[in-house]
Amino acid sequence: MAYVDGFVLPLPKANLEAYREMSTRCGQIWREHGALEFRECIADDVKPGKLTSFPQSVDLKDDEMVVFSWIVYESRAKRDEVNDKVMKDPRMADMMQPGAMPFDGKRMVYGGFEMIIDL
Repeated sequence: MAYVDGFVLPLPKANLEAYREMSTRCGQIWREHGALEFRECIADDVKPGKLTSFPQSVDLKDDEMVVFSWIVYESRAKRDEVNDKVMKDPRMADMMQPGAMPFDGKRMVYGGFEMIIDL
């Protein structure tokens, strides 16, 4: 069954175009190295909750929006292989420099998930 890396992050509204450009480049690299899907979504209908919510999960500020994204792989082993190749890809070097990302990576929530249903 497939494996998914999922991400939720706060993006300053002023950085949307920079994020779109960075993500497009990243998506091309991940797909080249074997990822099956690379998806980026901007929150359209997420409200603060009483206990938890997407905005609360990233300590969302007034000038930010929530990004929800995921990458699909054949398996966890394939994910590990793809991510290893991506991190060694020289095209990633400039994006990995301190301050290069158009969002606060310290408030990004992410993890790997084993798919249990795929309809």
